[in-house]
Amino acid sequence: MPQLRRDPVTREWVIIAAERSRRPSDFKVGEEMRGKSVFSPTCPFCPGNELMTPGEVLGYRWSSPTSNTPGWAVRAVPNKFPALQVEGEFDRTGYGMYDMMSGIGAHEVIIECPEHDKTLTDVSLDQAELVFKSYQDRCKDLSQDSRFKYIMVFRNQGRVAGASLEHAHSQLIALPMVPRNVIEKMEGAARYYEFRERCVYCDMIKQETSYGERVVCENEQFIAFCPFASKYPFETWVAPKLHRRNFVQESKQNIRLFAALVQETLQRITLCLPSTAYNFTLHTSPINQDIDKDFHWHLSIMPRLTVNAGFEMGTGIHINVTSPEDAAKYLRSTSIFDELV
Repeated sequence: MPQLRRDPVTREWVIIAAERSRRPSDFKVGEEMRGKSVFSPTCPFCPGNELMTPGEVLGYRWSSPTSNTPGWAVRAVPNKFPALQVEGEFDRTGYGMYDMMSGIGAHEVIIECPEHDKTLTDVSLDQAELVFKSYQDRCKDLSQDSRFKYIMVFRNQGRVAGASLEHAHSQLIALPMVPRNVIEKMEGAARYYEFRERCVYCDMIKQETSYGERVVCENEQFIAFCPFASKYPFETWVAPKLHRRNFVQESKQNIRLFAALVQETLQRITLCLPSTAYNFTLHTSPINQDIDKDFHWHLSIMPRLTVNAGFEMGTGIHINVTSPEDAAKYLRSTSIFDELV
């Protein structure tokens, strides 16, 4: 079973999951999403290969009503090589001066579409909406487990970003604790609210909307912008314009609008930075915590254009070689986006 071990200095938790070293990869070195066909006979995420994955915990289907068979639009399955395991008892112990706990959690894969050669940028809006709906449904279900305190949804696009399989997929990990960097975000937001009695994210969105120089695109409910203190070149956030703390509580209409803006943002990034790998993470409030006034959910997209080296790892200070103003200007360029439509 995996273990969670705590650094006694920083109080950060680390997952020790040796089984994940056995994960297969269908990426060849130096090769990213080139010449893919609509179906791969060896891909466990392709239709017809459902028995190559653990049984699905969620399935949206266009045709067949039978689980674990072709005819699906989106599937969610337990990760075959999980970082944490859902089975077992939660146990927290000491090992001399160190803190440990059993690696209890949930680790799932959301297979975003049946086609092997598509990504989230080029599926239909209906399909993209189903992907984000699946995030909601799985988070709602896992939130019922009292062992879990935080759920992280993330996507690794491309080998450089950490993906081991090409077929479009996202992942979800439910944790038995709230990660340290999430706690720091919540504490920072709480300090701002205590001082100004306003949500820091709402103020950020109002300023970005007013100034406009870092805005990439927007619709009636959501805005995409490059944050003022971007850690990564072309880092982009997508957030609701109005104050809402929890992604899970979004309406069906808003999920569609969110899916549309995330798609547009990723399409702009893909056109500006062809074949660039990226990560995205969904930042939402912890399970069953009352932080309604000072936290504001959002999605952060981080293209992998640079590699953290000694300075960044030693200090935690990122060196961003592209200003967010330049990045946003390039991403919102009408001439670039016109190529897409």
